[in-house]
Amino acid sequence: MSQGKTFHQPNKRKAPDNSPQADDAVLGGELSPPVSGLVLGGIEGVKQRLGSNAVEQRLTALKDALDYGETGLKLVLESLHDESPQVQFTAYSLLIQQQEPMIQQQLHQKLPWYEFDVVTVDAQGIVSSHYTKKARCLIENLANGVILEMVAIPDGTFLMGSLPTEEGHRKSESPQHKVTVKSFFMGKYPVTQAQWQAVAVLPPINRPLNPHPSRFIGANFPVEQVSWYDAVEFCNRLSQKTGWQYRLPSEAEWEYACRAGTTTPFHFGETINTDLANYYGICSELGYPQGLYGEGLEGISQEETTPVGSFGVANNFGLYDMHGNVSEWCADSWH
Repeated sequence: MSQGKTFHQPNKRKAPDNSPQADDAVLGGELSPPVSGLVLGGIEGVKQRLGSNAVEQRLTALKDALDYGETGLKLVLESLHDESPQVQFTAYSLLIQQQEPMIQQQLHQKLPWYEFDVVTVDAQGIVSSHYTKKARCLIENLANGVILEMVAIPDGTFLMGSLPTEEGHRKSESPQHKVTVKSFFMGKYPVTQAQWQAVAVLPPINRPLNPHPSRFIGANFPVEQVSWYDAVEFCNRLSQKTGWQYRLPSEAEWEYACRAGTTTPFHFGETINTDLANYYGICSELGYPQGLYGEGLEGISQEETTPVGSFGVANNFGLYDMHGNVSEWCADSWH
C-alpha cells in the first residue's frame, strides 16, 4: 500500500484500463502534485505523472507505464529524452531487456552497441578460442573530453564463491551459494587517473580527494593508492554531478560481473597468462597474483600498472581488466 495520500488501486495492474475509472482520484488545477498527493489513475495518470515537475513522480510513473503494453513502452521510450539524467537512466534500465525492434532501434541511438574480443585458455594458459561479442554502453562526459563508459550488465543468477578444492580458495568464499543479481551498469574499465582528476575537482560531499594519488602516472592508467572512503566520495560526487545514482558494486555484483557466466577460477578459463592480464607471472613458487596459477606457464612481470584495456580482451559482458592490474573496491566484503 502506498504511503501518504497517494490513491492506490491494487487490482488495476491485473487488467489495466487506458481510461480513468469511476473511483479514480482526479487531479485538479494546473500545478504538478506533490509526490504524496492524489494522482489520476490508468494510463492517463501515468502520462500526468510523467509530465510532473517532480523527478520522483516521473520515476514511479516509468515503472507503472510497463503495465500498459505498447502505449506504456512508448512513454518509457520518450523518457530517454527526459531532462533529468536520473529519469533517463531509469528508462534505460527498464528497456534493456525489451526485444521489440522499435525499442532496440531507440536504445541503439541512446545506448549504443560496441564490439569486443573475448578469449578462453586451456589448463596451461594457451588460448583455445577467440571470438567477438557485443554489449551496450552508456557514455558519460565528465569534462574536457574525459568520458566514463558504463556497460549494461544483464540480470541473472550465479553460483557465488568457490569450492575448498580450488587453488587459492579462502574460507570466506564458502559455502558456495546461488545469488540473483538485478541488471545494473558497471564501468567498462577500472577508473582512470584522468577520470579521477575530473571528479576530484568537483565540490566535496563528505571528504576531500587528492587529484593525484597514484604511484604510476598516466592519464589512461588506473587510479591507485585510494581508500574505500575515497572511492565512495568519488561515487557521491559523480551522483551529484549527473543526477544518477553512482555507487560501488556489492561483492556479489562484482563477482557476477567478473565471472560473466563462467564458473572457472578466471573468466578466461582454468588459469591465466601474462598476455591477457597484468600480474606477477614469473614466479612458480608463489600463487596468483604473486606468481603462477595452476598449470599456467611462466610469463613476464610489468613491474607497474598498465593503461586500462591495453590487453585488448574483455570478459563475456564486455568488461576489461577484471583480473590483474589493480584491486577494485566493493561496497561490502561479502554477500
